[in-house]
Amino acid sequence: MDSDTLAEQIKEHFKYDASEAPAPPLKQPFVIGKNIVSPTENGTQNNGFICFSAPCLLTYDMLHFIKLTGVAGGTASGKTTVCDMIIAQLHDQRVVLVNQDSFYCPLSDGKLEKVLEINFDHPDAFNTELLLACMDKLKNGQAVSIPNYDFKTHKNIEPGRKINASDVIILEGILVLHDPRVRDLMNMKIFVDTDCDVRLARRIQRDTVERGRDIDNVLDQYDKFVKPSFEEYILPSKKYADIIIPRGGDNDIAVDLIVQHIRTKLGQHDICCGAWSRTSSFTEKQITTPTGSVYSGVVFCRRLCGVSIIRSGESMENALRACCKGIKIGKILIHGEGNDGRQLIYENLPDDIASRHVLLLDPVLASGNSAVKAISLLLSKGVAESNIIFLNLIAAPEGIHAVCKKFPTLKIVTSEIDMSLNKDCE
Repeated sequence: MDSDTLAEQIKEHFKYDASEAPAPPLKQPFVIGKNIVSPTENGTQNNGFICFSAPCLLTYDMLHFIKLTGVAGGTASGKTTVCDMIIAQLHDQRVVLVNQDSFYCPLSDGKLEKVLEINFDHPDAFNTELLLACMDKLKNGQAVSIPNYDFKTHKNIEPGRKINASDVIILEGILVLHDPRVRDLMNMKIFVDTDCDVRLARRIQRDTVERGRDIDNVLDQYDKFVKPSFEEYILPSKKYADIIIPRGGDNDIAVDLIVQHIRTKLGQHDICCGAWSRTSSFTEKQITTPTGSVYSGVVFCRRLCGVSIIRSGESMENALRACCKGIKIGKILIHGEGNDGRQLIYENLPDDIASRHVLLLDPVLASGNSAVKAISLLLSKGVAESNIIFLNLIAAPEGIHAVCKKFPTLKIVTSEIDMSLNKDCE
């Protein structure tokens, strides 16, 4: 089946009213991002990739976690500098920066004649409805076009800036914490707190050099609008911040802690909200630290162990130990015999493995023959098929179908489906 036909089939499946008849079943597996959805005749799969029952709409949030971080603060407080530092340290994640300034309402010719009488630091100066619509689309995995606002002409310039959905979205602006609807979209809220004299000096330099404004107009605008609006709208939003950064971009320690927190949350979501969450092996838990702070994390709610298929599976052990401290890990060595045969050479498994959930480790799932042999061994040791999670990095469709056909209640978690991985497998 070609990509166009498959795309039409996907659209047909998800284009329905949930109050009416269930969506038609899919006719073959398809990939969304890096997750595979494999259908069954009744439209509800049971092979463990992503389970849903019609009527149900499979949303992007079910497949991919997007973290929205808001960064607020007074004018020229160093918000953009803080954002740039966060982005630089999150170089291994897809990160996009969205500026609230892009959502200024463009001025008509009549308003341009009285531009000095307009308060650009007031909430009404922004098109908040458009901002909300764009953030909602980004959080649902859809690309958006952000307005390209020109500060010299106070109008939007075409074309807009296209932004794709990313792992981390940073929304930066003076009033991003003011509107509760915008705040509710955020996973983390930051307020950059900088001395007012420092901010004024920075604003004078920015507006005169970058935006071509007269220094007298800059000072008059600051006294008439900027300072009063800061005290009335921006400073009160500071109480909603989860993190307050004194001195802005000069505070390296604060930025490092924020980056570490984002990495931790992204990692926890991979465990709690991805395919693993459907095994109920982890639950969210809040603890109160000795300083009185509340921290949200995860704990094991069931007994776990890992089993690596020697030798390639051992490359995944360190990562498993990093997120599951003290986890027991067994080993299985399987030798190939001809094209399809597999012989068990060695096994060393926990004595109580039958009572545990098992994370089976093998980076590559090709034909599935070794996996079938390893899973069969685990079943012979008393492990329930539904308690096995097969983790790999790259999988061939042939291997996926071979494993799922033989073990329908087993779960597979893979990062990528490679159609050419196993060309020789029919």
